[in-house]
Amino acid sequence: MSEPNAILIAAASGRGLATAARRSGCRPLVVDFFGDSDTRALAAATREIADPARGFVADELLSHLRELAAGETTAGVVYGSGFEDRPEILDLLAQHFFVFGNNAQTVTRAKDPRTLAALCGELEIPHPEISVACPRAPENWLVKRQGSGGGLHVRPAGHSEISSGDYFQRRVGGTPVSVLVLCDGSETQILGRSSQWTTPWPGMPYRFGGAVRPALDPSAQLAVLSDAARKIARALGLVGLNSVDFLADAAAYHLIEVNPRPGATLDIFADLEGALFAAHLAACRGHLPERPLVFTKAAATAIAYAPHELPSMPGLVWPDWCKDRQRSGTYLRAGDPVCTILAEAETAAAARALVAERLAVFEAQLLREAQKECAA
Repeated sequence: MSEPNAILIAAASGRGLATAARRSGCRPLVVDFFGDSDTRALAAATREIADPARGFVADELLSHLRELAAGETTAGVVYGSGFEDRPEILDLLAQHFFVFGNNAQTVTRAKDPRTLAALCGELEIPHPEISVACPRAPENWLVKRQGSGGGLHVRPAGHSEISSGDYFQRRVGGTPVSVLVLCDGSETQILGRSSQWTTPWPGMPYRFGGAVRPALDPSAQLAVLSDAARKIARALGLVGLNSVDFLADAAAYHLIEVNPRPGATLDIFADLEGALFAAHLAACRGHLPERPLVFTKAAATAIAYAPHELPSMPGLVWPDWCKDRQRSGTYLRAGDPVCTILAEAETAAAARALVAERLAVFEAQLLREAQKECAA
């Protein structure tokens, strides 16, 4: 019997996973927060979460997935971001579908700061000191939110209000480097490393700006980072695609966090044949490729954010290198994401330069069209 080619996808933004699924020959059925125009074009069917600010709610998500699965032979559910702070939903989904990804217990362990710190200590992996109590010299610390990601929750400790679920992490130096791993629960393959950067915004000094593959700085102990990523992946029992984030330079490194699901660098590790998505599905069933996947050339991604309030997203002639496209007419607050910019080149430096150039071109286009709409 042939494998069913319909696959359910649940993520804050499902476009990246839907693209990868299409390339692998699957028919994506997507539940996400945005319903971007290109996600709708890629997916066989979509549903949107009613209140993205609230995030995934178990009953609502399960209802949407059941609607999408009705009359289909689905292989199961692939999930992306949006579950780190509510992993219990994954247990609920597992009662109804095969879940391609880490189970709730694994996600909880990976995203619990005390558990991660203890594991790093046991494995002799450098990790910033953490505290649940306000430190005496808060200017040397950051405040983070347990179960969050993307940098939006990270802020200086000195003048921040503390909420339930917040914790403190000591500041450390280094360049952000992320290691993409493919795991089967015991063994781990290193697929590559990427450099990341931020685009600060008022109240969000560590907002994710973009990433480039391969990592730009070859001096940042890349072999050591790969070894540390293998150790933590094995200790957590990770399955499928995951990423491990570090701050590193030539002299030292620190493991910062583990993202126990496919994440923001999925686009820059994309392959036209869909091997990456197929490998994720197989690894979640306990099967790694005989040889690790190899990615040629270099690739970069960057997020375009609204520079100011847009009462109505203008209609655009979108360049092919723009993804996650906001629908025209959508209300956007200043700082909301508008789209994702992609670029490929022969080297990481060239890809980084090209994505920056394209970002500037798009931002100018957005400003022109928004001004026209206001004047109309």
